[in-house]
Amino acid sequence: MRLNLSSHIVLDQVDERLYKPINAYEQSVLTSFERLNTNIFASEEEAARVAAQSIAMDIRAKASAGEHYTLVISGGVSPNATLRELCELHKRDGLSFKNVHIFPMYEFFPLKSADEGVLASLRTDFLDHIDIPEQNIHVFDLSVDQNEISKAWEQYYRDLTSLGGIDTIILGIGRRASIGLNPPGSVVTNGLRLTVLDETSRNEAVSTFNTKENVPATAITLNLGEVLKARRVILLAFGEAKADILRKVVEGSTTDSVPASLLQSHPNAQIYCDLHAAEKLTRIMHPWRVTSLEWTDKLIRRAIVWLCKKVNKPILNLTNQDYSDHQLGELLTLYGSAYDVNIRVFNSIQHTITGWPGGKPNADDTNRPERAVPHPKRVLIFSPHPDDDVISMGGTFHRLVEQGHDVHVAYETSGNIAVNDEEVIRYLSFLRNVLKEKGHGEGELMDYTLRLRHFLLHEKEEGSIETEEVRFLKGTIRREEARTADRFIGLDEDHVHFLDLPFYETGAIKKNPISEKDVHIVMDLLRELKPQQIFVAGDLADPHGTHRVALNAALAAIDELKDEAWMKDCWIWMYRGAWAEWDIENIEMAVPMSPEQLRFKRNSILKHQSQMEAAPFLGDDERLFWQRSEDRNKATAHLYASLGLATYEAIEAFVRYHPID
Repeated sequence: MRLNLSSHIVLDQVDERLYKPINAYEQSVLTSFERLNTNIFASEEEAARVAAQSIAMDIRAKASAGEHYTLVISGGVSPNATLRELCELHKRDGLSFKNVHIFPMYEFFPLKSADEGVLASLRTDFLDHIDIPEQNIHVFDLSVDQNEISKAWEQYYRDLTSLGGIDTIILGIGRRASIGLNPPGSVVTNGLRLTVLDETSRNEAVSTFNTKENVPATAITLNLGEVLKARRVILLAFGEAKADILRKVVEGSTTDSVPASLLQSHPNAQIYCDLHAAEKLTRIMHPWRVTSLEWTDKLIRRAIVWLCKKVNKPILNLTNQDYSDHQLGELLTLYGSAYDVNIRVFNSIQHTITGWPGGKPNADDTNRPERAVPHPKRVLIFSPHPDDDVISMGGTFHRLVEQGHDVHVAYETSGNIAVNDEEVIRYLSFLRNVLKEKGHGEGELMDYTLRLRHFLLHEKEEGSIETEEVRFLKGTIRREEARTADRFIGLDEDHVHFLDLPFYETGAIKKNPISEKDVHIVMDLLRELKPQQIFVAGDLADPHGTHRVALNAALAAIDELKDEAWMKDCWIWMYRGAWAEWDIENIEMAVPMSPEQLRFKRNSILKHQSQMEAAPFLGDDERLFWQRSEDRNKATAHLYASLGLATYEAIEAFVRYHPID
């Protein structure tokens, strides 16, 4: 069973020579906009394998010379795949770590126990699986009093200095381009220091501590000066969530507001990234600016949209001179004139627009994104949380119901940890008052109500793992909000399915890995319904991961069932949520909304009252979910209008997924 198919989603078939140049000349030409040595790979696994092999080569070279090797490792999830590869090299090829000295780049302070923090994670994921001597693991002294915090790193720094400094440092990159826990504005100084975590750093540390409340307010970290003194720096970046910041780091100017950009001055700094993280680099996003190309339809569409933005013109107003002045003369050679290219691209984008997301009956569907038949269709919408359906495709959802399709929605997770305690207390208080009013002031149900209310008000520790009872109540709140929104849209209650996938039920932000048990639950529903149209969330840049895991569960189930007869007639569409939209060259179905339809969508989102202002996962973006959704949908409509297409209030966009062989 393939459980990570989302990593194989490639919206654009990137020409391999763009990230694997055939010679030094090609490398120089392709990277002319890049200021850092950037190695791009097709997948995170391949990048991690090459990075690990490179480190292993250095370790062996040092061992052969009878020398030690000093390796500093940052916290977070970015190094994990590389550390796994190093463990595999130890197990399979006998790579020894007896000459290696390990230093965590930073550690959180204070820690409640030795089972928390960066070192604890390194032991679990790496150190316990290799032959490194215990004395070669260098730690911070976290037993010191907070008033004498500088003593916590004195021995650590003496050890690092006595070993001759850092041979290699492995770094991840934060969403604000922080290096370790050196945020924007950090001064380039040597040594170590205590740093106060900003909001972004706290959010990124959740994977280490399970809940945000458990993340300490401060941490000890190596300063930027020590990073720049390392003989080699490896910066790892994976996933499209890192694409925007990686472009700034690699192609932007050096500035302390983008700390990782300071690595441009390092003589031996290298980036290892996958195609998703590299997708905004010029040689991947706008390759016509650095080389000649084999032009595909999607690449042509992307180039013309880029050109329209450059010259501030709609598609049909572009001239031969516009093409020639912006390195797109190849298209004139291929197609004869700007007019011919303009018409081709204009029609391509126009054909994505449809008011009939389930297909228009009795219509010629040659240039429509969805089939006219069968009609009506049996439609299944997968929603990672109990509100992603309306946030991401509420207008399309309503349109499908209005147009007579047999629509089902499947909520993959309970969403229970995204409900604040205050919401539960409110409902328990309501139940208490009802019981009193109806003469049930005593009894098992009242005792249950008062006990849980007292626990949440007075006994629950901040940041603790949710108990099963509290998870049930929070999940029930989410379920009923989802049912309310579905009734508002017009869906029958027997068409609402709650899957409660097990991977999610940890009671903490950190989830379990996806398992075959999760996939079989999805498979059972698919076999029961045998839908002709499926919608799944394609948020590969999901900040806290549930969307991607839920997508993998759906895709794995589809993969297992793809050879069944009914699947041959099933089309799968991917939508995106409140964080980002599909790039226009990839949009294959665009469903427009009028002002009234957008207002209806907003009201359906507002049915999820627990997710309004008090929702714990709004993140760094202060807009509420409905505001993010509207802004995204309006921006898509504005882009279509700016290209010379029809003007709509808002547009929801979709990309078709084809099962992988």
